[in-house]
Amino acid sequence: MHIKTALLVALCAIAVDSSLAQQPPGQKAAKAGGDRVCHEDAKKFCSDVRPGGGRIYNCLTSHNAELAPACRERLAAGKARWDEFVKACKGDADKYCKGIPPGAGRVLSCLKGRESDLTADCKAQFSRARSNTTVTQ
Repeated sequence: MHIKTALLVALCAIAVDSSLAQQPPGQKAAKAGGDRVCHEDAKKFCSDVRPGGGRIYNCLTSHNAELAPACRERLAAGKARWDEFVKACKGDADKYCKGIPPGAGRVLSCLKGRESDLTADCKAQFSRARSNTTVTQ
């Protein structure tokens, strides 16, 4: 698996897995609706899919035409955002994480561990990812 594919699967797994997380008691319904835009689609189309490794994301995208518009938009926005991250960090991943087997967030962990050595563009993407929770909710 290429680093770009592994990074995309990791981000999308985070985005979809967090949409499946249980709502804490007392959380406002409006916030829950915004944070869990793919929850119902995941239950409907992917209830028999074991989470992890991007399997739920792959399941959802295989049903793209049938997804609720908000879920389809969230997945597209997450992919676009991730493509920006990969574009900015691919060189750093190739330089610092060559030989790290992709999967389970290992390449991301590698990059995070070398954050002080990363290019300005890649550092900016890490900073943006920390401050923008939209992709991961």
